[in-house]
Amino acid sequence: MTDAPDAPARRSGAVSVALGISLTRIVGLVRQRVLAHYFGLGLEADAWSAAFRIPNVLQNLFGDQALSASFIPVYASLVSRGDRREADRVAGAVFAALALVVAVLVLIGVLATPLLIGVIAPGFSGPKRELTIRLVRILFPGTGLLVLSAWCLGVLNTHRRFLVSYTAPIAWNAVMIAVLVAFGGGVDLPRLAVLVAWGAVVGSALQFLVQVPGVVSVAPHLRLALDTASAPVRTVARNFGPVFISRGVVQISAYVDQLLASLLGTGAVAALTNAQLLSTLPVSLFGMAVSASELPAMSALAGVEREAAAERHLALRARLEAGLRNIALFVVPSAMAFVALGDVVTAAIFETGRFTRSDTVYIWGILAGSSIGLLASTLGRLYVSTYYALGDTRTPLNCALVTR
Repeated sequence: MTDAPDAPARRSGAVSVALGISLTRIVGLVRQRVLAHYFGLGLEADAWSAAFRIPNVLQNLFGDQALSASFIPVYASLVSRGDRREADRVAGAVFAALALVVAVLVLIGVLATPLLIGVIAPGFSGPKRELTIRLVRILFPGTGLLVLSAWCLGVLNTHRRFLVSYTAPIAWNAVMIAVLVAFGGGVDLPRLAVLVAWGAVVGSALQFLVQVPGVVSVAPHLRLALDTASAPVRTVARNFGPVFISRGVVQISAYVDQLLASLLGTGAVAALTNAQLLSTLPVSLFGMAVSASELPAMSALAGVEREAAAERHLALRARLEAGLRNIALFVVPSAMAFVALGDVVTAAIFETGRFTRSDTVYIWGILAGSSIGLLASTLGRLYVSTYYALGDTRTPLNCALVTR
């Protein structure tokens, strides 16, 4: 009963995140459907899927989850104590450091693209390899902008401005859809893939820019400057290390999947990407909605004085248990639907243009297999958020090392 007065705010936060993610995912599915219409599971689809995933490592290592784990607990604790000026100073220092690191990594990624393709997609050769290299070099800067967008999300989430941060990716998806519709019938497929990649870069910039006014409004004392002497900034950096490694372990597993798919022939990489998009939909809608809305509140609870430790732990446990129930209520039926009706779901979303019935059945097989661990992976997001709120970034790292 400890968290009863807070229950309406908690539900409101989860609903806002779920609504934002739902809208973004719907537009994302539209984008993927239009891509499937023009590319099917052909050479260009494989090149686009691989190229899209390779620079995305920056977003996965430095983006939403990494910043949520290392930045939000420190920032939310300062905000909850009323030290808004110090909180804004820490946020500005984190942004400056993040921008510097990401800029260097983007440059390295662009220069080292041929080497990355050889490691991650060794089965690609000839025109497919050349197109993938070109697309990766275009997409890398856009992915860097998405990382900065994740910083905006961290600031806005702490102030419970969930809807703005989780609907911002709609702009990113919308630009790519517009490019596909505008040029899809008038250019050859390799050229279309290049144009969509440039659209993704423009969309990344828009996704970042639409969040900036909200950040400025909730953080009026924000100043962008490197500050390695600040204790809170050092705490963020110290927490980031284990999170970075654990995210890296997850990424290794994902890239092994892509490596193996690249050796299976044309269409395998694109099919894997489409199946993963569908299978992670419940994770994003329900697991992320609950864990993202709970993290700032849990972090604030974890920052209360030591003499209130008993009440803090009861409140944290109550929030965790309620979140787990809410997640399971939606994810279990979703997993069953993927096994029984995966072909119907896939056909309804992707089967158009160059995407055929045999492509649908191919993806259904992948989708049915991935549904086995769907509940566990979704519940795991909330457990991880709880550890992060408590300032424990090592336990999720140890779990990642064991499970991967």
